[in-house]
Amino acid sequence: MNVYTITDNFCHYMFTVRYCTNNTWFSMGKCRHGGFVMQQEQKRMNILSYLKGYKKECFLSPLFKLLEACFDLTVPLVMAAIINKGIARHDSEYILRYGGVLILLALVGLTCSITAQYFAAKAAVGFAAKLRHGLFAKIESISFREMDEIGTSTMITRMTSDINQIQSGTNMVLRLLLRSPFIVFGAMVMSFTVDVKAAVVFAIVIPLLAIVVFGIMLITMPLYRKVQEKLDHVLGRVRQNLTGVRVIRAFHKEQDEITRFSDENNALTRMQLMVGRISALTNPVTYVMINVALVLLLWKGAVRIDSGHILQGDMVALVNYMSQILVELIKMANCIVLATKAVACGKRLQSVFDMDSSLKIEGEAEPLQQDGAAAVTFDHVTMSYQGGGDAALENLNFEAKPGQTIGIIGGTGSGKSTLVNLIPRFYDVSEGAVLIDGQDVRSLPLDDLRQSVGIVMQKAVLFQGTIYDNILWGNEDATEEEVIQALKDAQCMDIIEKFPDGVHTMIGSKGIYVSGGESQRLAIARAFLKNAPILILDDSLSAVDTDTEEHILHNLRDDRKGKTTILIAHRISTVQHADLIMVLENGEMKELGTHTELIQKNGIYKDMFEKQQ
Repeated sequence: MNVYTITDNFCHYMFTVRYCTNNTWFSMGKCRHGGFVMQQEQKRMNILSYLKGYKKECFLSPLFKLLEACFDLTVPLVMAAIINKGIARHDSEYILRYGGVLILLALVGLTCSITAQYFAAKAAVGFAAKLRHGLFAKIESISFREMDEIGTSTMITRMTSDINQIQSGTNMVLRLLLRSPFIVFGAMVMSFTVDVKAAVVFAIVIPLLAIVVFGIMLITMPLYRKVQEKLDHVLGRVRQNLTGVRVIRAFHKEQDEITRFSDENNALTRMQLMVGRISALTNPVTYVMINVALVLLLWKGAVRIDSGHILQGDMVALVNYMSQILVELIKMANCIVLATKAVACGKRLQSVFDMDSSLKIEGEAEPLQQDGAAAVTFDHVTMSYQGGGDAALENLNFEAKPGQTIGIIGGTGSGKSTLVNLIPRFYDVSEGAVLIDGQDVRSLPLDDLRQSVGIVMQKAVLFQGTIYDNILWGNEDATEEEVIQALKDAQCMDIIEKFPDGVHTMIGSKGIYVSGGESQRLAIARAFLKNAPILILDDSLSAVDTDTEEHILHNLRDDRKGKTTILIAHRISTVQHADLIMVLENGEMKELGTHTELIQKNGIYKDMFEKQQ
């Protein structure tokens, strides 16, 4: 259900509408100039809130389990009646009648158990599905800074293993969390109705068993959290090897990686074994205590039968109640183990939901124009990565005017990629400000900002699907003719022609059926199709031959007249026709000017030009 609230704010908006959907609050305001601004608000979610849609299942599952428990607690009394009255009096009719009652109790109990399992499974599976959706949405909302801090392998573990543990724990808790304690204490109460003195054994053993079970739970809970952390390391090692398998084999490092993986896997195994041994104490300890209690009960019951205070059937009922306690305590121990794992995993998941994204909207801004050029200004920008030591950019101050092409050149690690990552706000500046059309990017809604920027990353990324589907990422409303034109402008027609299905060829995850240079050209075509006011090419022609590069740059100049383009390159041939060329070194701007001006300065740029010539 969507909830709407309307507030007046005549200073900046004619009105503001806040609405909630899928547990996420958004705000949308109509500005005085007629445009709309929408942004997602920061809101901390408790993972249990994702169970709200399953209140009925969470109520009915334990309820039917408690009904089943009531029928189970009745069985020993019926058995006692059969022994004391039916068998003792040789009354066949009585035995058959109460035997039918036992069968009826079993059938009704089975029906209740199946119904409870259905509701528990529905709630657990739905809860896990919603958690995955929520976690994925959270991952999409946080910045690169938080992603760097958490790590990809950790996120994968939380999306898979952690949520699976939560699902299993939820299922078990809904079925047994109330039923097992109810049976344990219910059996103790029922035993007192049979014989108070014999039932004293129950009153002694049950508190001792509770101390053992909950003591083990308190010890193992933090250990399970450490197990999941070590699993993160193992998955991180696997991911690193899968993505870098060619490099590993090229340097013949397979055995070294196997050794490293074995070390981390053995550490995980040792931790799991230690936790397993502690958890495994639950069953033998409870078995010993129950069996000792059973011996005491038989001894006490024999004395009571011999003195004539109770009958044989009553003793059988007491033994049955003790057996029920044993079975339920084992179930409860397993339930607690799973619940402990689920709680540990839930805390890890909650830490992600509690994470505040650094990408907060600060102030209000006018919507950016999407059909023209945009000015990009760096106003005394300093950027430092968290835990990264020295600043990646320091006191950077320049302006790209609307319609200009800016070339950025510099050595490896000079800060070129960091600079362009600040424009679409993948990271925030540490000091200063990045402005688009005079507006701080931190005041612009992310949707509006990133719709205004087309970017081709240093490492071209293609997705599972056809070539056509990948290019459409630039503009989902584009026609096939526009897609073909973008492919032509990016010099991709030779790629299309070599496949029998043309643009509808499946290229696989990460574009495994095309080369590095072909991937770069397809990524450029995708950015061309977007036709955003600002286009960033982050060293995205590095795997393209010079002849193809020349054609792409020629088309770029023709097709994007009046729009702002930023070119990052190592080759001077890529940037020499730019309106302005910036030379970066160690995060500082050393030179700025046209190709001719920089050659005349006899500085770093000329030295690079002569070496490349």
